[in-house]
Amino acid sequence: MNVFKGFRTQVLALLDGMVAAGELPAGLDTARVTVEPPREASHGDMSTNAAMVLAGQAGTSPRQLAPKLARCLETLPDVLAAEVAGPGFVNVRFAPGFWQAQVAEVLRAGLAYGTSTVGAGRRVNIEYVSANPTGPLHAAHARGAVIGDALANLLEKAGFVVTREYYINDAGSQVETLGRSAFLRYREALGEEIGEIPAGLYPGEYLKEVGRALADRDAGRWRDEPESTWLPVLRDFAIDRIMIGIREDLAALGIGITVFSSERALVAGGAVQAAFEALTARGLVYQGVLEPPKGKKPDDWEPRPQTLFRATDFGDDVDRPLRKSDGSWTYFANDIAYHLDKYRRGFTVLIDVLGADHGGYVKRMQAATTAITGGEAALDVKICQLVHLMDHGKPVKMSKRAGTFVTLRDVIDQVGRDVVRFIMLTRRNDQTLEFDFAKVTEQSKDNPVFYVQYCHARCRSVLRHAAQNLPAAALTPGALAAAPLDRLAEPEELALIRVLAAWPRLVEAAAEAHEAHRVAFYLYDLAAAFHGLWNKGKDDTTLRFLAADDPALTAARLALVLAVATVVASGLAVIGVEPVEEMRS
Repeated sequence: MNVFKGFRTQVLALLDGMVAAGELPAGLDTARVTVEPPREASHGDMSTNAAMVLAGQAGTSPRQLAPKLARCLETLPDVLAAEVAGPGFVNVRFAPGFWQAQVAEVLRAGLAYGTSTVGAGRRVNIEYVSANPTGPLHAAHARGAVIGDALANLLEKAGFVVTREYYINDAGSQVETLGRSAFLRYREALGEEIGEIPAGLYPGEYLKEVGRALADRDAGRWRDEPESTWLPVLRDFAIDRIMIGIREDLAALGIGITVFSSERALVAGGAVQAAFEALTARGLVYQGVLEPPKGKKPDDWEPRPQTLFRATDFGDDVDRPLRKSDGSWTYFANDIAYHLDKYRRGFTVLIDVLGADHGGYVKRMQAATTAITGGEAALDVKICQLVHLMDHGKPVKMSKRAGTFVTLRDVIDQVGRDVVRFIMLTRRNDQTLEFDFAKVTEQSKDNPVFYVQYCHARCRSVLRHAAQNLPAAALTPGALAAAPLDRLAEPEELALIRVLAAWPRLVEAAAEAHEAHRVAFYLYDLAAAFHGLWNKGKDDTTLRFLAADDPALTAARLALVLAVATVVASGLAVIGVEPVEEMRS
Protein backbone atom coordinates (compact mmCIF):
# COMPACT_ATOMS: atom_id res chain seq x y z
CA MET A 1 0.00 0.00 0.00
CA ASN A 2 1.22 3.47 -0.90
CA VAL A 3 0.78 5.20 2.46
CA PHE A 4 1.14 8.62 0.88
CA LYS A 5 -1.65 7.91 -1.58
CA GLY A 6 -3.72 6.44 1.25
CA PHE A 7 -3.28 9.57 3.36
CA ARG A 8 -4.17 11.77 0.38
CA THR A 9 -7.50 9.96 0.28
CA GLN A 10 -8.02 10.91 3.94
CA VAL A 11 -7.10 14.54 3.21
CA LEU A 12 -9.66 14.67 0.39
CA ALA A 13 -12.31 13.18 2.69
CA LEU A 14 -11.62 15.90 5.28
CA LEU A 15 -11.90 18.56 2.58
CA ASP A 16 -15.29 17.11 1.62
CA GLY A 17 -16.25 17.37 5.26
CA MET A 18 -15.19 21.03 5.34
CA VAL A 19 -17.36 21.64 2.26
CA ALA A 20 -20.32 19.95 3.97
CA ALA A 21 -19.75 22.08 7.07
CA GLY A 22 -19.74 25.28 4.98
CA GLU A 23 -16.06 26.01 5.63
CA LEU A 24 -15.23 25.58 1.94
CA PRO A 25 -17.30 26.16 -1.19
CA ALA A 26 -18.52 23.22 -3.26
CA GLY A 27 -16.99 22.26 -6.60
CA LEU A 28 -13.34 22.56 -5.66
CA ASP A 29 -10.83 21.07 -8.12
CA THR A 30 -8.61 18.85 -5.95
CA ALA A 31 -6.63 17.22 -8.78
CA ARG A 32 -3.46 19.09 -7.85
CA VAL A 33 -3.62 18.25 -4.14
CA THR A 34 -0.56 16.21 -3.21
CA VAL A 35 0.77 14.37 -0.18
CA GLU A 36 4.54 13.93 -0.23
CA PRO A 37 7.49 13.58 2.11
CA PRO A 38 8.59 17.02 3.37
CA ARG A 39 11.87 18.33 2.03
CA GLU A 40 13.48 17.84 5.42
CA ALA A 41 12.71 14.86 7.66
CA SER A 42 12.68 17.11 10.72
CA HIS A 43 9.57 18.83 9.37
CA GLY A 44 7.39 15.75 9.80
CA ASP A 45 6.32 12.55 8.11
CA MET A 46 4.13 13.86 5.29
CA SER A 47 3.27 17.23 3.83
CA THR A 48 0.24 18.40 1.84
CA ASN A 49 -0.13 21.41 -0.43
CA ALA A 50 -3.94 21.34 -0.18
CA ALA A 51 -4.29 24.81 1.37
CA MET A 52 -2.02 26.35 -1.26
CA VAL A 53 -3.86 24.70 -4.15
CA LEU A 54 -7.41 25.40 -2.94
CA ALA A 55 -7.14 28.81 -1.27
CA GLY A 56 -7.67 30.78 -4.47
CA GLN A 57 -10.74 28.73 -5.42
CA ALA A 58 -12.08 29.20 -1.89
CA GLY A 59 -11.57 32.97 -1.95
CA THR A 60 -9.09 32.96 0.92
CA SER A 61 -5.33 32.80 1.47
CA PRO A 62 -3.25 29.64 2.04
CA ARG A 63 -2.15 30.88 5.45
CA GLN A 64 -5.80 31.30 6.48
CA LEU A 65 -6.96 27.96 5.12
CA ALA A 66 -4.00 25.88 6.32
CA PRO A 67 -4.72 26.15 10.11
CA LYS A 68 -8.30 25.00 9.52
CA LEU A 69 -7.10 21.99 7.58
CA ALA A 70 -4.45 21.28 10.22
CA ARG A 71 -7.10 21.17 12.96
CA CYS A 72 -9.12 18.69 10.93
CA LEU A 73 -6.07 16.54 10.30
CA GLU A 74 -5.35 16.35 14.02
CA THR A 75 -8.70 14.62 14.53
CA LEU A 76 -7.44 11.57 12.62
CA PRO A 77 -6.47 8.70 14.95
CA ASP A 78 -3.00 8.18 13.48
CA VAL A 79 -2.00 11.85 13.50
CA LEU A 80 0.03 13.22 16.41
CA ALA A 81 0.33 16.77 15.11
CA ALA A 82 -0.31 18.90 12.03
CA GLU A 83 1.67 22.11 11.64
CA VAL A 84 1.49 24.97 9.13
CA ALA A 85 4.79 25.75 7.44
CA GLY A 86 6.10 28.21 4.87
CA PRO A 87 3.55 29.70 2.47
CA GLY A 88 0.83 27.24 3.49
CA PHE A 89 2.09 23.67 3.56
CA VAL A 90 0.65 21.47 6.29
CA ASN A 91 3.20 19.06 7.76
CA VAL A 92 1.88 15.99 9.57
CA ARG A 93 3.50 13.76 12.18
CA PHE A 94 2.10 10.29 12.76
CA ALA A 95 1.86 8.23 15.91
CA PRO A 96 4.37 5.35 16.13
CA GLY A 97 1.53 2.84 15.70
CA PHE A 98 0.95 4.08 12.16
CA TRP A 99 4.52 3.18 11.18
CA GLN A 100 4.69 0.00 13.21
CA ALA A 101 1.66 -1.33 11.34
CA GLN A 102 3.56 -0.96 8.05
CA VAL A 103 5.92 -3.77 9.04
CA ALA A 104 2.99 -6.18 9.07
CA GLU A 105 1.90 -4.83 5.68
CA VAL A 106 5.30 -5.72 4.22
CA LEU A 107 5.27 -9.21 5.69
CA ARG A 108 1.75 -9.97 4.51
CA ALA A 109 2.54 -8.84 0.95
CA GLY A 110 5.99 -10.43 0.73
CA LEU A 111 7.85 -9.71 -2.51
CA ALA A 112 4.64 -8.26 -3.93
CA TYR A 113 4.95 -5.33 -1.53
CA GLY A 114 5.10 -2.20 -3.66
CA THR A 115 3.30 -3.82 -6.58
CA SER A 116 0.86 -1.27 -7.96
CA THR A 117 -2.08 -0.97 -10.33
CA VAL A 118 -1.24 2.60 -11.33
CA GLY A 119 -0.36 1.39 -14.84
CA ALA A 120 -3.90 0.05 -15.22
CA GLY A 121 -2.77 -2.47 -17.82
CA ARG A 122 -1.63 0.18 -20.32
CA ARG A 123 0.65 -1.25 -22.99
CA VAL A 124 4.21 0.07 -23.19
CA ASN A 125 6.86 -0.70 -25.80
CA ILE A 126 10.46 -0.29 -24.66
CA GLU A 127 13.10 -0.54 -27.36
CA TYR A 128 16.61 -0.96 -26.03
CA VAL A 129 20.06 -2.17 -27.01
CA SER A 130 19.27 -2.22 -30.77
CA ALA A 131 22.99 -2.37 -31.57
CA ASN A 132 23.97 -2.58 -35.22
CA PRO A 133 24.47 -6.29 -35.99
CA THR A 134 28.05 -5.68 -37.11
CA GLY A 135 29.87 -7.06 -34.09
CA PRO A 136 29.52 -8.20 -30.49
CA LEU A 137 27.93 -5.98 -27.88
CA HIS A 138 30.41 -3.67 -26.18
CA ALA A 139 30.51 -2.45 -22.59
CA ALA A 140 28.59 0.74 -23.37
CA HIS A 141 25.68 -1.35 -24.67
CA ALA A 142 25.40 -2.82 -21.18
CA ARG A 143 24.16 0.47 -19.83
CA GLY A 144 21.27 0.81 -22.25
CA ALA A 145 20.48 -2.88 -21.88
CA VAL A 146 20.26 -2.69 -18.09
CA ILE A 147 18.37 0.61 -18.04
CA GLY A 148 15.83 -0.70 -20.54
CA ASP A 149 15.39 -4.04 -18.83
CA ALA A 150 15.13 -2.58 -15.32
CA LEU A 151 12.63 -0.02 -16.57
CA ALA A 152 10.57 -2.82 -18.08
CA ASN A 153 10.60 -4.67 -14.74
CA LEU A 154 9.66 -1.47 -12.92
CA LEU A 155 6.76 -0.70 -15.22
CA GLU A 156 5.46 -4.25 -14.88
CA LYS A 157 5.59 -3.94 -11.09
CA ALA A 158 3.59 -0.73 -11.42
CA GLY A 159 0.85 -2.45 -13.42
CA PHE A 160 1.83 -1.74 -17.03
CA VAL A 161 1.95 -4.43 -19.73
CA VAL A 162 5.40 -4.21 -21.28
CA THR A 163 6.91 -5.42 -24.54
CA ARG A 164 10.72 -5.51 -24.68
CA GLU A 165 11.93 -4.86 -28.21
CA TYR A 166 15.21 -4.93 -30.12
CA TYR A 167 15.35 -3.15 -33.49
CA ILE A 168 17.83 -4.89 -35.78
CA ASN A 169 19.45 -2.22 -37.98
CA ASP A 170 20.03 -4.66 -40.83
CA ALA A 171 19.51 -2.20 -43.68
CA GLY A 172 21.99 0.32 -45.02
CA SER A 173 25.66 0.66 -45.75
CA GLN A 174 26.96 -0.70 -42.42
CA VAL A 175 25.67 -4.21 -43.10
CA GLU A 176 27.00 -4.09 -46.62
CA THR A 177 30.40 -3.34 -45.08
CA LEU A 178 29.84 -6.25 -42.72
CA GLY A 179 29.22 -8.56 -45.68
CA ARG A 180 32.46 -7.47 -47.34
CA SER A 181 34.38 -7.87 -44.07
CA ALA A 182 32.96 -11.37 -43.61
CA PHE A 183 33.93 -12.28 -47.18
CA LEU A 184 37.53 -11.34 -46.41
CA ARG A 185 37.53 -13.63 -43.35
CA TYR A 186 35.80 -16.34 -45.40
CA ARG A 187 38.67 -16.27 -47.88
CA GLU A 188 41.10 -16.38 -44.97
CA ALA A 189 39.31 -19.47 -43.62
CA LEU A 190 39.80 -21.08 -47.03
CA GLY A 191 43.56 -20.66 -46.68
CA GLU A 192 44.22 -17.35 -48.44
CA GLU A 193 46.64 -14.75 -47.09
CA ILE A 194 44.54 -11.62 -46.68
CA GLY A 195 47.23 -9.34 -45.22
CA GLU A 196 46.25 -6.18 -43.35
CA ILE A 197 42.53 -5.47 -43.07
CA PRO A 198 41.71 -2.70 -45.60
CA ALA A 199 40.52 0.63 -44.24
CA GLY A 200 36.75 0.82 -43.99
CA LEU A 201 36.22 -2.86 -43.16
CA TYR A 202 35.58 -4.26 -39.69
CA PRO A 203 38.84 -5.58 -38.18
CA GLY A 204 37.60 -7.56 -35.19
CA GLU A 205 38.67 -11.17 -34.83
CA TYR A 206 35.06 -12.17 -34.13
CA LEU A 207 34.63 -12.19 -37.91
CA LYS A 208 37.14 -15.04 -38.14
CA GLU A 209 34.49 -17.21 -36.48
CA VAL A 210 31.93 -16.06 -39.07
CA GLY A 211 34.33 -16.79 -41.93
CA ARG A 212 35.16 -20.26 -40.61
CA ALA A 213 31.49 -21.11 -40.10
CA LEU A 214 30.64 -20.15 -43.68
CA ALA A 215 33.64 -22.05 -45.05
CA ASP A 216 32.54 -25.12 -43.08
CA ARG A 217 29.05 -24.84 -44.51
CA ASP A 218 29.69 -23.85 -48.14
CA ALA A 219 33.36 -24.68 -48.76
CA GLY A 220 34.66 -22.56 -51.65
CA ARG A 221 31.30 -21.91 -53.29
CA TRP A 222 31.47 -18.11 -53.07
CA ARG A 223 35.19 -17.46 -53.51
CA ASP A 224 35.15 -16.78 -57.25
CA GLU A 225 31.65 -15.37 -57.59
CA PRO A 226 31.08 -11.65 -58.33
CA GLU A 227 30.26 -9.39 -55.39
CA SER A 228 26.69 -8.96 -56.57
CA THR A 229 26.21 -12.70 -56.02
CA TRP A 230 28.01 -13.28 -52.74
CA LEU A 231 27.33 -10.00 -50.91
CA PRO A 232 23.66 -10.69 -49.98
CA VAL A 233 24.61 -14.20 -48.83
CA LEU A 234 27.60 -13.10 -46.75
CA ARG A 235 25.69 -10.15 -45.32
CA ASP A 236 22.74 -12.24 -44.16
CA PHE A 237 24.94 -15.06 -42.87
CA ALA A 238 27.09 -12.63 -40.86
CA ILE A 239 24.05 -10.84 -39.43
CA ASP A 240 22.49 -14.12 -38.33
CA ARG A 241 25.71 -15.34 -36.68
CA ILE A 242 26.33 -12.06 -34.90
CA MET A 243 22.73 -11.85 -33.69
CA ILE A 244 23.15 -15.32 -32.16
CA GLY A 245 26.11 -13.95 -30.19
CA ILE A 246 24.18 -10.82 -29.21
CA ARG A 247 21.29 -12.92 -27.91
CA GLU A 248 23.73 -15.05 -25.91
CA ASP A 249 25.39 -11.96 -24.42
CA LEU A 250 22.02 -10.49 -23.48
CA ALA A 251 21.04 -13.78 -21.84
CA ALA A 252 24.30 -13.71 -19.87
CA LEU A 253 23.23 -10.29 -18.60
CA GLY A 254 19.82 -11.68 -17.64
CA ILE A 255 17.96 -9.89 -20.40
CA GLY A 256 15.17 -11.49 -22.39
CA ILE A 257 13.93 -9.51 -25.38
CA THR A 258 10.30 -10.16 -26.34
CA VAL A 259 10.39 -8.96 -29.95
CA PHE A 260 13.19 -8.62 -32.51
CA SER A 261 12.17 -6.29 -35.36
CA SER A 262 14.07 -6.11 -38.64
CA GLU A 263 14.62 -2.76 -40.36
CA ARG A 264 15.20 -4.53 -43.69
CA ALA A 265 11.92 -6.41 -43.40
CA LEU A 266 10.12 -3.18 -42.52
CA VAL A 267 11.47 -1.41 -45.62
CA ALA A 268 10.87 -4.39 -47.90
CA GLY A 269 7.29 -4.65 -46.69
CA GLY A 270 6.48 -1.13 -47.85
CA ALA A 271 6.17 0.37 -44.37
CA VAL A 272 8.29 3.42 -45.22
CA GLN A 273 6.26 4.22 -48.30
CA ALA A 274 3.07 3.85 -46.25
CA ALA A 275 4.36 6.22 -43.56
CA PHE A 276 5.42 8.71 -46.24
CA GLU A 277 1.96 8.60 -47.78
CA ALA A 278 0.33 9.07 -44.38
CA LEU A 279 2.41 12.18 -43.69
CA THR A 280 1.75 13.48 -47.19
CA ALA A 281 -2.00 13.04 -46.76
CA ARG A 282 -1.80 15.23 -43.65
CA GLY A 283 0.02 17.98 -45.50
CA LEU A 284 3.24 17.40 -43.61
CA VAL A 285 5.57 16.74 -46.57
CA TYR A 286 6.84 19.35 -49.02
CA GLN A 287 9.68 20.11 -51.44
CA GLY A 288 11.97 22.76 -50.02
CA VAL A 289 15.49 23.98 -49.35
CA LEU A 290 16.92 23.85 -45.84
CA GLU A 291 18.81 26.73 -44.31
CA PRO A 292 22.62 26.29 -44.10
CA PRO A 293 23.69 24.20 -41.11
CA LYS A 294 24.97 26.16 -38.12
CA GLY A 295 28.67 26.91 -38.48
CA LYS A 296 28.65 26.70 -42.29
CA LYS A 297 29.50 29.76 -44.36
CA PRO A 298 26.92 30.56 -47.05
CA ASP A 299 29.46 30.00 -49.86
CA ASP A 300 30.10 26.46 -48.52
CA TRP A 301 26.43 25.64 -48.76
CA GLU A 302 24.90 24.20 -51.90
CA PRO A 303 21.16 24.45 -51.56
CA ARG A 304 19.08 21.84 -53.33
CA PRO A 305 15.40 20.96 -53.19
CA GLN A 306 14.64 18.07 -50.84
CA THR A 307 11.62 16.10 -49.72
CA LEU A 308 11.06 17.43 -46.19
CA PHE A 309 8.90 16.58 -43.20
CA ARG A 310 7.43 19.58 -41.37
CA ALA A 311 9.13 18.66 -38.09
CA THR A 312 9.10 22.28 -36.87
CA ASP A 313 5.29 22.11 -36.68
CA PHE A 314 5.81 19.61 -33.83
CA GLY A 315 8.59 21.23 -31.83
CA ASP A 316 11.75 20.29 -33.76
CA ASP A 317 14.40 22.87 -34.59
CA VAL A 318 14.38 22.33 -38.38
CA ASP A 319 12.40 20.37 -40.92
CA ARG A 320 13.92 16.99 -41.79
CA PRO A 321 14.74 15.26 -45.09
CA LEU A 322 12.89 12.04 -45.93
CA ARG A 323 14.79 11.11 -49.10
CA LYS A 324 18.47 11.06 -50.02
CA SER A 325 19.80 12.65 -53.20
CA ASP A 326 19.65 9.25 -54.94
CA GLY A 327 15.95 8.94 -54.12
CA SER A 328 16.32 6.31 -51.40
CA TRP A 329 14.82 6.80 -47.97
CA THR A 330 16.79 8.45 -45.19
CA TYR A 331 17.37 6.64 -41.91
CA PHE A 332 14.92 9.09 -40.40
CA ALA A 333 12.17 8.00 -42.81
CA ASN A 334 12.82 4.38 -41.83
CA ASP A 335 12.59 5.31 -38.16
CA ILE A 336 9.28 7.08 -38.70
CA ALA A 337 7.90 3.93 -40.31
CA TYR A 338 9.19 1.82 -37.44
CA HIS A 339 7.47 3.97 -34.81
CA LEU A 340 4.27 3.96 -36.84
CA ASP A 341 4.55 0.17 -36.89
CA LYS A 342 4.77 0.12 -33.08
CA TYR A 343 1.70 2.34 -32.83
CA ARG A 344 -0.25 0.13 -35.22
CA ARG A 345 0.64 -2.84 -33.04
CA GLY A 346 -1.31 -1.17 -30.25
CA PHE A 347 1.29 0.85 -28.34
CA THR A 348 0.63 4.46 -27.37
CA VAL A 349 3.45 4.68 -24.84
CA LEU A 350 6.81 4.27 -26.58
CA ILE A 351 10.21 4.39 -24.88
CA ASP A 352 13.50 4.31 -26.78
CA VAL A 353 16.72 3.74 -24.81
CA LEU A 354 19.57 5.00 -26.96
CA GLY A 355 23.28 5.71 -26.81
CA ALA A 356 24.99 9.06 -26.34
CA ASP A 357 25.49 9.50 -30.10
CA HIS A 358 21.71 9.83 -30.57
CA GLY A 359 21.34 13.12 -28.69
CA GLY A 360 20.26 14.99 -31.82
CA TYR A 361 17.63 12.33 -32.53
CA VAL A 362 15.24 13.14 -29.71
CA LYS A 363 13.32 16.18 -30.94
CA ARG A 364 12.94 14.96 -34.50
CA MET A 365 11.68 11.53 -33.49
CA GLN A 366 9.28 12.87 -30.89
CA ALA A 367 7.97 15.28 -33.52
CA ALA A 368 7.59 12.47 -36.04
CA THR A 369 5.84 10.18 -33.57
CA THR A 370 3.33 12.88 -32.66
CA ALA A 371 2.72 13.63 -36.35
CA ILE A 372 2.45 10.07 -37.67
CA THR A 373 0.08 8.94 -34.88
CA GLY A 374 -2.05 12.07 -34.85
CA GLY A 375 -0.92 12.81 -31.32
CA GLU A 376 -2.20 9.49 -29.97
CA ALA A 377 1.24 8.07 -29.09
CA ALA A 378 3.92 9.62 -26.92
CA LEU A 379 7.64 8.87 -27.29
CA ASP A 380 10.09 9.15 -24.39
CA VAL A 381 13.76 8.89 -25.40
CA LYS A 382 16.31 7.94 -22.75
CA ILE A 383 19.82 8.88 -23.84
CA CYS A 384 22.51 6.87 -22.06
CA GLN A 385 25.76 8.75 -21.64
CA LEU A 386 29.15 7.11 -21.95
CA VAL A 387 30.61 4.42 -19.69
CA HIS A 388 34.30 4.86 -18.91
CA LEU A 389 35.89 1.50 -18.13
CA MET A 390 38.71 1.76 -15.60
CA ASP A 391 40.81 -0.55 -13.45
CA HIS A 392 42.36 1.04 -10.37
CA GLY A 393 41.76 4.41 -11.99
CA LYS A 394 43.43 3.57 -15.31
CA PRO A 395 41.58 3.13 -18.62
CA VAL A 396 40.98 -0.50 -19.62
CA LYS A 397 42.53 -1.60 -22.89
CA MET A 398 40.37 -2.76 -25.77
CA SER A 399 39.42 -6.37 -26.34
CA LYS A 400 41.56 -8.37 -28.76
CA ARG A 401 38.53 -10.25 -30.02
CA ALA A 402 36.52 -7.10 -30.74
CA GLY A 403 39.45 -5.18 -32.15
CA THR A 404 38.33 -1.70 -31.10
CA PHE A 405 36.43 -1.97 -27.82
CA VAL A 406 35.84 -4.00 -24.66
CA THR A 407 33.01 -6.46 -25.15
CA LEU A 408 30.04 -6.82 -22.85
CA ARG A 409 30.95 -10.47 -22.30
CA ASP A 410 34.46 -9.42 -21.15
CA VAL A 411 32.87 -7.25 -18.44
CA ILE A 412 30.37 -9.90 -17.32
CA ASP A 413 33.06 -12.56 -17.16
CA GLN A 414 35.27 -10.35 -14.99
CA VAL A 415 32.81 -9.03 -12.38
CA GLY A 416 29.57 -10.99 -12.82
CA ARG A 417 26.10 -10.16 -14.07
CA ASP A 418 24.73 -8.74 -10.82
CA VAL A 419 27.53 -6.22 -10.41
CA VAL A 420 27.14 -5.01 -13.98
CA ARG A 421 23.38 -4.59 -13.64
CA PHE A 422 23.47 -2.75 -10.33
CA ILE A 423 26.36 -0.40 -11.14
CA MET A 424 24.80 0.65 -14.44
CA LEU A 425 21.91 2.12 -12.43
CA THR A 426 23.98 4.08 -9.92
CA ARG A 427 23.87 7.20 -12.09
CA ARG A 428 21.07 8.83 -14.03
CA ASN A 429 21.09 7.72 -17.66
CA ASP A 430 22.01 11.25 -18.80
CA GLN A 431 25.16 11.31 -16.66
CA THR A 432 28.52 9.79 -17.60
CA LEU A 433 29.31 6.67 -15.57
CA GLU A 434 32.73 5.48 -14.46
CA PHE A 435 32.96 1.69 -14.13
CA ASP A 436 36.14 0.79 -12.26
CA PHE A 437 36.67 -2.97 -12.08
CA ALA A 438 38.53 -2.61 -8.77
CA LYS A 439 35.94 -0.39 -7.09
CA VAL A 440 32.84 -2.30 -8.19
CA THR A 441 34.13 -5.48 -6.55
CA GLU A 442 35.54 -4.05 -3.32
CA GLN A 443 33.72 -4.76 -0.07
CA SER A 444 33.03 -1.29 1.26
CA LYS A 445 30.28 1.26 1.76
CA ASP A 446 31.57 3.07 -1.31
CA ASN A 447 30.53 0.12 -3.48
CA PRO A 448 26.71 0.36 -3.75
CA VAL A 449 26.11 -3.20 -4.92
CA PHE A 450 28.13 -4.65 -2.03
CA TYR A 451 26.47 -2.30 0.47
CA VAL A 452 22.96 -3.34 -0.58
CA GLN A 453 23.78 -7.03 -0.90
CA TYR A 454 25.45 -6.92 2.52
CA CYS A 455 22.24 -5.50 3.97
CA HIS A 456 20.25 -8.47 2.69
CA ALA A 457 22.93 -10.93 3.80
CA ARG A 458 22.98 -9.43 7.30
CA CYS A 459 19.20 -9.76 7.54
CA ARG A 460 19.37 -13.40 6.54
CA SER A 461 22.20 -13.98 9.02
CA VAL A 462 20.07 -12.61 11.86
CA LEU A 463 17.20 -14.86 10.85
CA ARG A 464 19.48 -17.92 10.65
CA HIS A 465 20.79 -17.23 14.16
CA ALA A 466 17.21 -16.84 15.40
CA ALA A 467 16.27 -20.17 13.84
CA GLN A 468 18.82 -21.94 16.04
CA ASN A 469 16.83 -21.00 19.15
CA LEU A 470 13.27 -20.58 17.91
CA PRO A 471 10.83 -23.01 16.25
CA ALA A 472 10.41 -22.54 12.52
CA ALA A 473 6.75 -21.66 12.94
CA ALA A 474 7.70 -18.57 14.93
CA LEU A 475 9.73 -17.17 12.04
CA THR A 476 7.19 -17.35 9.23
CA PRO A 477 6.02 -14.04 7.77
CA GLY A 478 2.54 -14.65 9.16
CA ALA A 479 3.80 -15.32 12.68
CA LEU A 480 6.11 -12.31 12.67
CA ALA A 481 3.37 -10.06 11.29
CA ALA A 482 1.41 -10.92 14.44
CA ALA A 483 4.31 -9.98 16.74
CA PRO A 484 3.85 -7.04 19.18
CA LEU A 485 5.10 -4.45 16.72
CA ASP A 486 4.40 -1.64 19.19
CA ARG A 487 7.71 -2.69 20.79
CA LEU A 488 9.51 -1.13 17.81
CA ALA A 489 9.69 2.23 19.55
CA GLU A 490 13.35 3.25 19.19
CA PRO A 491 13.88 6.32 16.93
CA GLU A 492 16.25 4.34 14.69
CA GLU A 493 13.68 1.56 14.28
CA LEU A 494 10.91 3.99 13.37
CA ALA A 495 13.20 5.79 10.93
CA LEU A 496 13.97 2.48 9.23
CA ILE A 497 10.27 1.65 8.96
CA ARG A 498 9.62 5.02 7.31
CA VAL A 499 12.13 4.12 4.62
CA LEU A 500 10.46 0.72 4.11
CA ALA A 501 7.05 2.35 3.80
CA ALA A 502 8.36 4.66 1.04
CA TRP A 503 8.91 1.72 -1.35
CA PRO A 504 5.39 1.59 -2.89
CA ARG A 505 5.44 5.32 -3.56
CA LEU A 506 8.92 5.03 -5.06
CA VAL A 507 7.73 2.30 -7.44
CA GLU A 508 4.84 4.39 -8.71
CA ALA A 509 6.79 7.65 -9.01
CA ALA A 510 9.79 6.03 -10.71
CA ALA A 511 7.54 4.14 -13.13
CA GLU A 512 5.60 7.25 -14.10
CA ALA A 513 8.87 9.17 -14.61
CA HIS A 514 10.50 6.24 -16.48
CA GLU A 515 13.50 6.41 -14.14
CA ALA A 516 14.70 2.98 -13.04
CA HIS A 517 17.83 4.39 -11.39
CA ARG A 518 15.62 5.63 -8.53
CA VAL A 519 15.33 2.01 -7.40
CA ALA A 520 19.10 1.67 -6.96
CA PHE A 521 19.21 4.98 -5.09
CA TYR A 522 16.37 3.87 -2.81
CA LEU A 523 18.00 0.54 -2.04
CA TYR A 524 21.21 2.27 -1.02
CA ASP A 525 19.24 4.55 1.36
CA LEU A 526 17.41 1.55 2.83
CA ALA A 527 20.69 -0.31 3.31
CA ALA A 528 22.21 2.75 4.99
CA ALA A 529 19.31 2.95 7.45
CA PHE A 530 19.61 -0.75 8.28
CA HIS A 531 23.40 -0.73 8.63
CA GLY A 532 23.09 2.32 10.87
CA LEU A 533 20.75 0.45 13.22
CA TRP A 534 23.01 -2.62 13.11
CA ASN A 535 26.08 -0.58 14.02
CA LYS A 536 24.33 1.12 16.93
CA GLY A 537 23.38 -2.29 18.25
CA LYS A 538 27.07 -3.23 18.41
CA ASP A 539 27.64 -0.49 20.99
CA ASP A 540 24.22 -0.42 22.65
CA THR A 541 23.03 -3.92 23.57
CA THR A 542 19.45 -2.67 24.03
CA LEU A 543 19.23 -2.15 20.27
CA ARG A 544 20.25 -5.67 19.26
CA PHE A 545 17.80 -7.70 17.26
CA LEU A 546 17.94 -10.80 19.45
CA ALA A 547 17.04 -10.01 23.07
CA ALA A 548 17.50 -13.28 24.97
CA ASP A 549 15.49 -12.10 27.98
CA ASP A 550 12.64 -10.53 25.98
CA PRO A 551 10.96 -12.88 23.47
CA ALA A 552 8.29 -10.35 22.53
CA LEU A 553 10.84 -7.68 21.63
CA THR A 554 12.89 -10.25 19.73
CA ALA A 555 9.83 -11.25 17.68
CA ALA A 556 9.07 -7.62 16.82
CA ARG A 557 12.64 -6.92 15.76
CA LEU A 558 12.83 -10.11 13.72
CA ALA A 559 9.66 -8.92 11.95
CA LEU A 560 11.49 -5.70 11.10
CA VAL A 561 14.56 -7.58 9.88
CA LEU A 562 12.46 -9.84 7.66
CA ALA A 563 10.62 -6.80 6.31
CA VAL A 564 13.93 -5.17 5.36
CA ALA A 565 15.14 -8.36 3.64
CA THR A 566 11.82 -8.58 1.78
CA VAL A 567 11.92 -5.02 0.44
CA VAL A 568 15.59 -5.30 -0.53
CA ALA A 569 14.82 -8.50 -2.44
CA SER A 570 11.81 -6.83 -4.06
CA GLY A 571 13.95 -3.90 -5.21
CA LEU A 572 16.75 -6.12 -6.45
CA ALA A 573 14.21 -8.09 -8.48
CA VAL A 574 13.31 -4.88 -10.31
CA ILE A 575 16.98 -4.25 -11.06
CA GLY A 576 17.42 -7.89 -12.06
CA VAL A 577 19.92 -8.75 -9.32
CA GLU A 578 19.85 -11.91 -7.20
CA PRO A 579 19.88 -11.17 -3.44
CA VAL A 580 22.63 -13.05 -1.62
CA GLU A 581 22.09 -15.07 1.55
CA GLU A 582 25.61 -14.51 2.88
CA MET A 583 28.68 -12.58 1.85
CA ARG A 584 31.90 -14.35 0.99
CA SER A 585 35.22 -12.57 0.65
